This record gives sequence, C-alpha cells and structure tokens, in this order.
Amino acid sequence: MVSSRKTTSADEEVAEVGKVVVEINETMNDAGARGFLRKGDVAQVCLRVICMAASVTALSFMVTAREASTVSIYGFQLPVNSKWSFADSYEYLVGVSAAVVAHSLLQLLINVSRLLRKSPLIPSRNHAWLTYAGDQVFAYAMMSAGSAASGVSNLNRTGIRHTALPDFCKPLHIFCDHVAISIACTFLSCLLLAMSAIQNVIWLSNN
Repeated sequence: MVSSRKTTSADEEVAEVGKVVVEINETMNDAGARGFLRKGDVAQVCLRVICMAASVTALSFMVTAREASTVSIYGFQLPVNSKWSFADSYEYLVGVSAAVVAHSLLQLLINVSRLLRKSPLIPSRNHAWLTYAGDQVFAYAMMSAGSAASGVSNLNRTGIRHTALPDFCKPLHIFCDHVAISIACTFLSCLLLAMSAIQNVIWLSNN
C-alpha cells in the first residue's frame, strides 16, 4: 500500500511538471509570435517611410526640372527653353507622385499611432483588403506615369531620326538629369508599393 501511494504521488508530480513545461513552451511560442509580428510591423513602417521619401524625391526633381539654353539646327543657333509642365506625361507623373505622397503619409501616420499604442497594424481583414487595394492602385499608377515619362525622356535624349532635331539633352543636361532621377524614384516607389501589397497578401493568407 505504501509503495502504491508513493507511485501515485510520483505520477501526479510528473504530470504537474509536464503541465508546467507545456505552459512555459506555449508562453515562449506566443512571445516569439508577438516578436515576429512586431518585426513585421516595423518593416511595414520602414516601407512606408522609404516609399514616401522616394515619392517626394520624384515630385521634387520633376517640378524643379527646367532649363534654358541654345541649340544648333541647320547651323542656326536657336534658343530652347524646357520645363516639366510643357509635357502632359510629366504633369501626369507630378499628379500621381503627389497622390502617392499623400497616401504614404496617411498610412505612415496610422501605422505609427498603432505602434505607439502597441496595437497591430492590421486590425482586421477588411483593413488589410482596403490597404492592399490602395497600394495596388497607386503602384500601377506610378508604373504608368513612369513609363509615359520615360517615352518623352527617351525622345529628348535621342532626337528624331531623319530630321535635323538634335539630342536636346546635350544643351539641356540639367533638365534631363532632373527628369531621369524623378523617373527612377517613380519606379522605386512602384516597387515599394508592390512590396507593401505583398505583405498584406501574406497577412491575409495567415489570418
């Protein structure tokens, strides 16, 4: 009888120890998951900051793209004046970039406020779908704006074949450099918006 009681007591102690170990493991797993989520939240905020910076750079360089110089056509020196507002595609890029700056700033403010409150950046599936849709729309808009502006820039840089129209980027190199940097930042913003959309897709697939 004494041996049987000791065995039962030992089994109960082992079971209690087992429960404690399981609880500790669950607590550690939960803490690890929360840490992973916080890292994902910080990555999302960093994406928003970089995207906004790229969009602001694209907007700034485009609206400051202007230059006056002279160009030789059939031996005549003619004055040329170039400005971003002379091309519809450049105006389109400025408008889209300004919209992306506003979108990124709004999302950044929302994300930072949630981080400070220690709340999840994506509180619900509806929020995730809404953010995903916004990022997708603006990513495609930035892609189209960059592509349209690239066509005009390529024409400015190569001139027109079988005509006397020269490479306008030689006398207007400052203008062309500003436009080139703006277009590069436009495509960078498009890539960052696409990455943000992918993060939302991953969250939706896991929740």
